[in-house]
Amino acid sequence: MPQEISHLDFEVLETSALDPRQRAALLELFASNYRDADPGFVDRSLSTLRHVAVARDRGTAIGFALGETRTMDLPRLPGQIVNLAGLCCIDPAFRRHGLFGDLTRRAMGSDPHAGTARRLFCGRVAHPAAYRTIARLAGTVPRAGIPPTPWQRDVGRVIAAAYRVFDFDPDTFVCIGRGCPIGVPRIEFEIEPAEWQAFAAVDRSRGDALLALGWLPDAPPGW
Repeated sequence: MPQEISHLDFEVLETSALDPRQRAALLELFASNYRDADPGFVDRSLSTLRHVAVARDRGTAIGFALGETRTMDLPRLPGQIVNLAGLCCIDPAFRRHGLFGDLTRRAMGSDPHAGTARRLFCGRVAHPAAYRTIARLAGTVPRAGIPPTPWQRDVGRVIAAAYRVFDFDPDTFVCIGRGCPIGVPRIEFEIEPAEWQAFAAVDRSRGDALLALGWLPDAPPGW
């Protein structure tokens, strides 16, 4: 861990047990990461995923990530270990130190099965910078210009439902929003034009996101 953040304190909490003060700290971080941030998106995310990993600097929350690891019966994959990554927000002063990945692993690693055997890593992403992490995994779906297979579409539907997304396009892997944006990410990454291709069907104005799936350490045969 870099020296600049080696003093931070970390804690993994049950989302259902957060008190008003803790929820307010998460909403404040969300607002620092998104312009015109919709607090309802945080509330829905907290009600969907079981854990939140929080990083604190001298008692002040400076980052959090939602996540959960489940054993699920997926099409053709009974009893599959699934990592469900959720919203992650980092105080701008503490970015580029690996906290995004660290907090995400902590949120999902509270399950005793996390990190063992083959697992499907999932996330809803609204920006290419967030998609890059999953794009490096094996068998990533979706890929620009490559239609999902019938099996991948079937798995996508089940994972979308796990995120409580019931308006899902299995051809584009777009999780269709509720009609209003969740906010505009305050991200300072250089994005290549080609990286936006997978997001061609994502309509930010209605709160869309892209469901991204990838495998660790490798994809199952035939995927």
